[in-house]
Amino acid sequence: MRTEASTRTVKEIRIDIEKCTGCRACEMACSAFHAKPRYSSINPARSRIRVVTDEINDEYVPVRAGNFTRSECDGRHFYQLKGKQYGECSFCRASCPSRDFFIEPDSGLPLKCDMCEDEPPLAEPLCVTVCQPGCLTYEVRQVETESSEPEARAVMEKGLESLVNQHGIDAVIDKLKQLSKGQ
Repeated sequence: MRTEASTRTVKEIRIDIEKCTGCRACEMACSAFHAKPRYSSINPARSRIRVVTDEINDEYVPVRAGNFTRSECDGRHFYQLKGKQYGECSFCRASCPSRDFFIEPDSGLPLKCDMCEDEPPLAEPLCVTVCQPGCLTYEVRQVETESSEPEARAVMEKGLESLVNQHGIDAVIDKLKQLSKGQ
């Protein structure tokens, strides 16, 4: 196993929930960016960011899509935010079988925030660009890491195996072909 010290770029979207007004511009921009063809439609169900709302108490929390999980959580925790109780699913970033957040409505494939990676690259993800209240901010920094090629390959293979088990080899291959063509 080859291990070497290196640096890697970490890109983060920071969320300040105190500034969120619930305008959902981040959802609209994200869904338009990921529409096929790009910017041809707006469908918040395709967005990789969702705003959890409690409009009566004027509370809003943007949540970005994270990794796919094959099963539901077994714990049921609750969060108190300004006197209101929320279930753990409210702020969960995962796409999973227990809810339709972060699942592509047409294909059923899980969605994950890709930070609006594009060619040529954008200066920052669109959700950050359109966030007028400044709730979302973008940060790029370098961190030192020790990397191991075999471990990285094993993680990639496990992820691919999970997608094949969930959606079938043909759906995964079709999607990879689409992605490789930039469609």
